[in-house]
Amino acid sequence: MTEISCIICVYNEGERIRAILGAVYGHPGLSEIIVVNDGSTDETDAVLASYPGIRVISYSPNRGKTFALAQGMAAARGDYYMLLDADLSGVQPLHIDALADPVRRGKADVTISLRRNSLGLYRAMGLDFVSGERVIPAWLFADAPAIMEALPRWGAEAFINDRVISARLRLSVVDWRSVMNVRKHTKVGLVRGILAELKMINDAVSVLGPFGVVRQNFCLLRQAGKLNWLGQRRHVPVRAAP
Repeated sequence: MTEISCIICVYNEGERIRAILGAVYGHPGLSEIIVVNDGSTDETDAVLASYPGIRVISYSPNRGKTFALAQGMAAARGDYYMLLDADLSGVQPLHIDALADPVRRGKADVTISLRRNSLGLYRAMGLDFVSGERVIPAWLFADAPAIMEALPRWGAEAFINDRVISARLRLSVVDWRSVMNVRKHTKVGLVRGILAELKMINDAVSVLGPFGVVRQNFCLLRQAGKLNWLGQRRHVPVRAAP
């Protein structure tokens, strides 16, 4: 049986993390749940303590998502990693099933979510290349934690994409039509939120370069079966969740 380790990285999400934990806690399709508490200063620790059986990795100060994800990967024991953001709204156990199902059935090697509030451009393409919700094979990232610790705070998704592209893995996009992530301006205010979003974009570009961003999108669309050999978009049904 395929074992899936669920890894959730959290920073000051005490008000919101119960939503994602409600979807994964006790889920029969997950062999373990690892929550990496990335230097939170709110009530996150107390919330996590109310969920016995969850493996919690805590440290201080805050080091950023990429470092946190590296710690989770290093601790995970499953055949696959399910990566989930901690700030999701509307997520239910059925969305967890939908994200895992293409891999479990051998229809894909990797899955990635397309959320309701992904950028309009990403929804038009049918792919959100910086989505934080994925299922990826553990073997491909056996050496990754040490490498990821040296990457920018928001460089994880770009790094993961490169590994998937290099290995030419089959990709399935899972349309989470009722799931959204809470935007940063809602958490920390308009100005700080905009600056944080710009920092995320800058980190991805710093890892890839502008051409690399285009290349990753093209390659992932191709591996998801959304492009033909001429590079033209064709209509392919994607697996959807409500």
